[in-house]
Amino acid sequence: MTSLRMLGSSDLEVFPLSLGGNVFGWTADEATSFAVLDAYTAAGGNFIDTADSYSAWVEGNEGGESETVIGKWLAGRGRHDDLVIATKVSQHPKFPGLTAANIKAAADASLQRLGTDHIDLYYTHFDKTEVPVEEIIGALDELVRAGKVRHIAASNISAARLQESLDLSDREGLARYVALQPHYNLVSRDTYEGELEQVASRAGLGAVPYYALAAGFLTGKYRAGVTVDSPRAQGAGKHLETERGRAVLTALDEIAQEHGAEIATVALAWLAAQPTVTAPIASARTVEQLPALVAVADLTLTEAELRRLDRASA
Repeated sequence: MTSLRMLGSSDLEVFPLSLGGNVFGWTADEATSFAVLDAYTAAGGNFIDTADSYSAWVEGNEGGESETVIGKWLAGRGRHDDLVIATKVSQHPKFPGLTAANIKAAADASLQRLGTDHIDLYYTHFDKTEVPVEEIIGALDELVRAGKVRHIAASNISAARLQESLDLSDREGLARYVALQPHYNLVSRDTYEGELEQVASRAGLGAVPYYALAAGFLTGKYRAGVTVDSPRAQGAGKHLETERGRAVLTALDEIAQEHGAEIATVALAWLAAQPTVTAPIASARTVEQLPALVAVADLTLTEAELRRLDRASA
């Protein structure tokens, strides 16, 4: 049985790989999404990440498609109690921003789509600095007191605003962030490492990094002269043009070969080994992509291997 990890200071025990729901209702249709969710939970996974805005960027979608797919799957499987469902607020076209009224309305809409009476982990998706932290935390605290949300978290927030929010919660006895979702991976370390990571560490927050595989670059499928058919190919492919990107791929190739592991598994294992990280997020468009992701639960890199990847990605 894979050992679960405690998420920050919460009572949530989570699998060391959070399944990203951004592809559900986008590049994965409902049947494929159900199959991916079944395979993930069969492998011991219990931590599903989505947002109310997924996938509003697709023509014909309005946002909430991912939550709706997950809600139908939960209803069909008759389970939620043994799973940790995380979703986010601020980016849905009909529920933009982080005013108190919007947070509460968006949470109700998410609950309806998910077909559940509570959200396990509720993130502010993108911080809105025009809204005082008092208003944001106050609204989130009301949701927790009402039993609609178990724990709160933040994503895409500055170190200063995160600290201000934590200080307010501590001072006023309000619900307190337990997790942080930063953009963080082997080829994108600068946004998280430093001040933001220090705040997370001091506050005992569990980091749940998104773009853990750099939009697919860290799966190893992007190589010089290779064309990849993916909606994210342009963003992922740009790392091939950097010295860091090429050095990281070389180190990943070598370590993956030594372990008989997939390159993606090694990249996730490096992330999972970082001091504040509880569980990286990665998504699978197909069931076939999933084994390399969940295998992170069984791969522990040596100190020497972690140092090799650190040097390559420095």
